Amino acid sequence: MNEKLTIFYTDDDIDDLEFFKTIVSMISEDYAVITHMSGSQLLHALNNPPPNPHMVFLDINMPGMSGLEVLQTLRKSEKFSSLPIVMFSTTRDESIVLKTKELGANYYVPKAENFKLLRKSIEYTLQINWDSFIADRSNYLYDNN
Repeated sequence: MNEKLTIFYTDDDIDDLEFFKTIVSMISEDYAVITHMSGSQLLHALNNPPPNPHMVFLDINMPGMSGLEVLQTLRKSEKFSSLPIVMFSTTRDESIVLKTKELGANYYVPKAENFKLLRKSIEYTLQINWDSFIADRSNYLYDNN
């Protein structure tokens, strides 16, 4: 495969953005990571391609538009209705996790406390076949254990 798969990752924490880019580059050279620091930046990039992302990782707790608001906006648009969106957040609150699923996220990955676990969770998520993956209660939330 010559063409890299583009991943958009949106988070207001610069360290998280850098960790994510480092981890993805360690996992595979097949991905290009483009980061955004706000929901509005992400929406602008999505509405003004290229590039078109293969998938989106989205933090929840951000100033301005929260990840939930961005998710809701994207799922209202027919253009992005089938774009794989992975919620990537420190929030483990069950009601928030359920809310992201209701709003149409494809998957939920709690941010791990350490680099090794973070890498494992990202690696796992990148291997999901989004064309056949159907989220339900048993497989929607990545389990760090």
